[in-house]
Amino acid sequence: MDGTVRKNIKIGDRVMVVQKQDQRTGKLTEGVVQRILTNSPNHPRGIKVMLEGGIVGRVQGGVNQ
Repeated sequence: MDGTVRKNIKIGDRVMVVQKQDQRTGKLTEGVVQRILTNSPNHPRGIKVMLEGGIVGRVQGGVNQ
């Protein structure tokens, strides 16, 4: 999945995000999308979402289920 295009991301999707404090290391966090925070149709660094539990990060890709 391309995490830079908003239409690819739906509420309830399981995704991998990079949080702001982890951008240098590239550490990814897995979670389920609760809200989509980016309004524009695409973003070069990834669409910003809020995961269940309140974690905010930019989508780097989906999780194979």
